[in-house]
Amino acid sequence: MVQKLLETIGIDLSNGARITELDRFQEQFREYKIVVYLGLSCDNSMFAGQVDSTRRFNILYVYIKRHYHVIANLTAAVARRYVFKSCHKSCARDVTHACDQTCSDCLACHPCAFADVRIHCLECNRHFRSQTSFANDKQSTKQNRSVCEAKQCCAMCGWFVTRGNHECNKRYCDNYKENKEIVHLCNMRHLKVVLPPPPPTR
Repeated sequence: MVQKLLETIGIDLSNGARITELDRFQEQFREYKIVVYLGLSCDNSMFAGQVDSTRRFNILYVYIKRHYHVIANLTAAVARRYVFKSCHKSCARDVTHACDQTCSDCLACHPCAFADVRIHCLECNRHFRSQTSFANDKQSTKQNRSVCEAKQCCAMCGWFVTRGNHECNKRYCDNYKENKEIVHLCNMRHLKVVLPPPPPTR
């Protein structure tokens, strides 16, 4: 079946698949967007098909072995919760992702156009560049929450809030696992006072 497909498309893979062959595959299967990654960091894509499709075909190219592998589950492969389909990069949290391919206001895959007046949302206390961006703010993210619920600004201090334990003029410290004063500095987690176990008795 594969050989018949290659003959129909007119592709010769005796010397491997290069960008030229990937372009031919993409032209044949325009209902899928083919994305080829170099390594599992998901920060370097060697090929991304120029088609407008939400269905993706993700491939990993191992340069040492010069071999392509199909990625069945992209987020599991890169050990990240999110991979943005616009820039093909992974991130730990979708609401904190920023790139030139997404709208910084509503996280839409293509940046929304700017209007003459900024629209204020009373629910999340943020401003939006257009009516379209304001409407996208109410759409659900992958966590089944709207962007409006996930991205908010504190009405008291104006601080960008992504966690439920926000306190004004404080920020969350990953080392202490609690809110600390903004001037709080720490380079590493404090050692716990734990006594060594007693030697075994004979």
